[in-house]
Amino acid sequence: MRLNRLTKLCAAGAATVLALGACTAEQRTAEETPGSAPTPGGVIAVAEAGVVDSFNPQSTAGNTDINRKLAYATHSGFNYIDNNLDIVPLEDFGSYERVSEDPLTVKYTVNEGVAWSDGAPVGADDMMLAWAAASGRFDDELTTVDGAVLSGTRYFDYAGSTEALSLTDVPEIGDDNRSITLTYSQPYADWELAFGSLTDSGGIGVPAHIVAKGAGLGDEKALTELIRETPAGNPLDPAPVDPELRAAADYWNTAFSARTLPEDPALYLSNGPFIVEDINPGESLTLARNEDYRWGPAPSLDEITIRFLADPAEQVAALQDGSVDIIAPQPDSRTLPDLEALGNVDLHQGNQLAYDHLDLNFSGVFADRSVREAFLKTVPRQEIVEATVQQLQPGARPLDSEVFLTDQAAYEQAAAANGSREFAEADLERARQLLDGDTPAVRILYDRDNAYRAEAFRLIRQAASEAGFEVVDGGLPAGEWAGRLGSGTYDAAIFGWTATGVGVAGVPQVFRTGAASNYSGFSSPEADGLMAELATETDTQRRDELQIEIDRLIWDARYGLPLFQLPGLQASADTIEHVEYMPNATGLWWNFWEWNILR
Repeated sequence: MRLNRLTKLCAAGAATVLALGACTAEQRTAEETPGSAPTPGGVIAVAEAGVVDSFNPQSTAGNTDINRKLAYATHSGFNYIDNNLDIVPLEDFGSYERVSEDPLTVKYTVNEGVAWSDGAPVGADDMMLAWAAASGRFDDELTTVDGAVLSGTRYFDYAGSTEALSLTDVPEIGDDNRSITLTYSQPYADWELAFGSLTDSGGIGVPAHIVAKGAGLGDEKALTELIRETPAGNPLDPAPVDPELRAAADYWNTAFSARTLPEDPALYLSNGPFIVEDINPGESLTLARNEDYRWGPAPSLDEITIRFLADPAEQVAALQDGSVDIIAPQPDSRTLPDLEALGNVDLHQGNQLAYDHLDLNFSGVFADRSVREAFLKTVPRQEIVEATVQQLQPGARPLDSEVFLTDQAAYEQAAAANGSREFAEADLERARQLLDGDTPAVRILYDRDNAYRAEAFRLIRQAASEAGFEVVDGGLPAGEWAGRLGSGTYDAAIFGWTATGVGVAGVPQVFRTGAASNYSGFSSPEADGLMAELATETDTQRRDELQIEIDRLIWDARYGLPLFQLPGLQASADTIEHVEYMPNATGLWWNFWEWNILR
């Protein structure tokens, strides 16, 4: 979701995946020019609402929607997810094979010739680093239920869930340093997406030889040896900080953050179809074709410029005047009619696998459950929906699950069982009773450049103030707010989670005690146990049952409130072909290599 990343919340079994694929739609508003034919090459521009600020979206700080899209265009991996929510292997990059079911054993092999844009081969050392970051193997940090560190160390600030790869031991390396083999201690249902998927924030991530050099190690072999020889962490018996591993992890965590083009090209290497050529800070980023790329679908275009335009009206105006060719706005009430009035554009619409929500920190003013409940009782969810998404999607209602979206088969059952009906409408009188004369101050973090979230904040502040809360505006610009998540500088946050639409890894990623994307400090031993079972469960019905119970525990803790599922509305000039709607976080970029200019 990041969680925009923030990525990846909401899980689906196979049947649900089919339903989600069937409910997406494209609306054509103009016919293609008769007799037109595709011509390879050319330059286009795409408008996005976010601002690129990291080349490592697998890190907690870098895990935003726009950073993940950039990684998708500049990296390759073992598979990706198409707009039918099917997993598609990328056999030109490499292969992955389940060599044993008991124990579950999976071998990943990168093909010969696959390389980073500095010429270094992509291989086992890169995969070992990716595994080290995503497995959480070396962490021995012990925290309180509200997230305060009691002892030990957390090394890699990995944004995703470590549930899958924590079930594996140190990988076996083979095939002239081009393969690793993972052996699981338990079954893992989503093993195809557990490692190296392009859809998951850019395949195998950042290059090991660059991290090794930045950490002061001899080379990538030294880094791999460090990973192989360092013992697993044990929070009940924490070890002294390993200085070499600390240096490598710190470099992985922070070195790839950038709002401007780094002087050192090593910090933005590519192993995919495009490579970053230039950044105009706060304005745009230019991608150029990676001429050495031969291990995947070749892009038709020579260059793509990403323009950072938070205002949906600016995106529509840019599409109209031809300064951009594709837009992905956060739509408001005017976006659809303005686009329909343009002509010569194609509209791409459907439900997104994304939702906006209000989360409360389980510390400070909200350490007390009754204060959390009092605040949630003030939230006018129906009014928020009417002022935001209902203007684009008539009939939209507040979302009533923290785990399921409305398209998913188990949604209605979860909503009926989780207690969400207690928050169907604001109840200011009950909030005042719970406060009993207190007037707590609550600082709310949100993206002030996002029209939906700014409106949600306005309505929440208005209602909560009437009940006795003092609401402090903690809104920040589009390029700054995400970096504050989990910082302890706010009491509540309004933001969004997005999902791949396949698998269940997003649930523990956000709600497991101590998880990297658990910004609230929520902790429930009962929910943790259910999430551990969820990770290894292969039966779709049992998965739904587990998630329904997890959802109930989240609501019972007064975690926060889901606000609404986001409607998707993107548009492209009718001179660009093969732009197709995708409901998950990858959006229209899912098949960018097919984009082509009609002449």
